[in-house]
Amino acid sequence: MGTPLGDFVRAKRDSIQPESLGLPEHGRRRSPGLRRSDLAARAGISVEYLTRIEQGRDRNPSPAVVTALADGLSLDAAERDHLRYLAKITGGACVSHTRPEPPGREVRPAVREIVRLLEPGPAFVTNRLGDVLAYTSGFELVMRASGLLESEAPNLTRYVFTDPRARAFFPDWDQVADEQAFDLWLGPSVEASEWFKADLAPAAGQEFTRRLHRHLPPPQVPLRIDHPEARELRWRRERLELPRTDAQDLVVLLPADDATARAVERLRGQGGGTLRAIG
Repeated sequence: MGTPLGDFVRAKRDSIQPESLGLPEHGRRRSPGLRRSDLAARAGISVEYLTRIEQGRDRNPSPAVVTALADGLSLDAAERDHLRYLAKITGGACVSHTRPEPPGREVRPAVREIVRLLEPGPAFVTNRLGDVLAYTSGFELVMRASGLLESEAPNLTRYVFTDPRARAFFPDWDQVADEQAFDLWLGPSVEASEWFKADLAPAAGQEFTRRLHRHLPPPQVPLRIDHPEARELRWRRERLELPRTDAQDLVVLLPADDATARAVERLRGQGGGTLRAIG
């Protein structure tokens, strides 16, 4: 049986073309990506040890080995953080049998002031579980037709997987679902993430559970919204990570084209160009 760490290493290795790392091609292969022998050589470990890690037979690689694997796979900063997280939970950072305290929903006054200063642009504060903790009037303007904000404690992940309206509101539903499922690996704590996944799985079904075994970050693409009044809106998303003690992010939606900027202005019932497309 595999482990999250082994699944990630194997999936990442399979996604890498040898020539992108300056390695020679070895002719036709039965499987895609980087050979185990190539990664083992780059990481300075044996092929046998790498095989045990990928197959889940070694669950406690040392921090030095984890760093060597990150170097061998040429991971970026976000992927390195994710690899260390997977090593931690694979190595026995087990979830408690008692339900953990839910992550706090309080947003610091200074962060609320930042949100206020972002008016009238669409922006919101969230955690990696998908809780929507604070938002601007611009975000409400864009999202109120979705049904997301009808809940007293709106949660984007739960909405995407359990509300039928989400598939119509997000034309690229699969992309959004992949993003929300992946974010759970980066939740406020291991315990909170595991309990949230266990709680959501029965209602969300197979579309949710099969995504929990994917460990590669989804590609970063514009977010498309099929708004019933404004038609298609396209957004670039900037996610600003707040201090670690907050365990929250500030997400700002920037119009990806002039048509979106104009459509939002029409929704707001104002003239002028308060929102400008970000090229």
